[in-house]
Amino acid sequence: MNTILKKTGFSVFAMSVLLVGCGEKKAPEKEQEISEEQVSYAVFGDTITAEGAVSADEMYATYQELEEGDTIDAKFTATIYNVCQKKGCWMNVDLNDEEVAFVRFKDYGFFMPLNAAESEAIINGKAFISVTSVNELKHYAEDEGLAQEEIDAITEPEITYGFLADGVLIKE
Repeated sequence: MNTILKKTGFSVFAMSVLLVGCGEKKAPEKEQEISEEQVSYAVFGDTITAEGAVSADEMYATYQELEEGDTIDAKFTATIYNVCQKKGCWMNVDLNDEEVAFVRFKDYGFFMPLNAAESEAIINGKAFISVTSVNELKHYAEDEGLAQEEIDAITEPEITYGFLADGVLIKE
C-alpha cells in the first residue's frame, strides 16, 4: 500500500509540475488592436451625418427609376467632379464613369469651396430628373448657331440628374 501511495503521490506531484510548467511556458496571447478609423468632415448647410448614405452607383440606379416630376429624399456618397468657380454655388458629382448629378444648394444657403473638386462628399437632399425635349435641344442648337447637320443629329431627349442639397459633408 505504501508503494501505491508513493506512486500516486509521485504521479500527483509530477502532474502538478507538468501543469504548472506548461502554464508558464504558454505563449502569451496576442492583443488584438481594433482601431476604428475616425473620419473628419467639413459641414456645409444643414448638419447631417454619414449614416445611411448610399453609393454613387446606387444613386444612379435610383435615378433610373425616376420620371420627370418625381422628387425623392436621398443621401449618397460621391466624388465631386467640378464646382462653380465664381462662388461655389453648384457642383457636379460623379455617379459613374459617364454620368454626373448637377447639385444646387437649398435657397442658396451655402456654397462649396472652389477647390473641392476630386473630394469625397456626402450629399443630403432631394433627387429629381429634368428632361429637355428634342425640339428644345434643336432650338437651343439653332440659337447657338450650330450647323444644320449638328442640329439634325439631335434625336434623343437630354436627361439631367438633378439634386437640391440641404447639407453636404466633405471628407477632410
